[in-house]
Amino acid sequence: MNKLISLILLAGGIALIIYGINASNSIGSDFSRLFTGSPTDKSIWLLVGGVVAAIVGAGGLFRGSRVR
Repeated sequence: MNKLISLILLAGGIALIIYGINASNSIGSDFSRLFTGSPTDKSIWLLVGGVVAAIVGAGGLFRGSRVR
């Protein structure tokens, strides 16, 4: 995987994680947590997508490039 793409995935994943944490602390998420016991679906998907993107990006950076 190209290192530039890996770096973009890592940065995007971190941004999604931060956005997901902010969404989980919102008023709408607090109401959802009050009635259902869990935060909104949007905040959960942002966190999951951010973690997956960050792992793929970090894996691409640390894997190293192979010369063929």
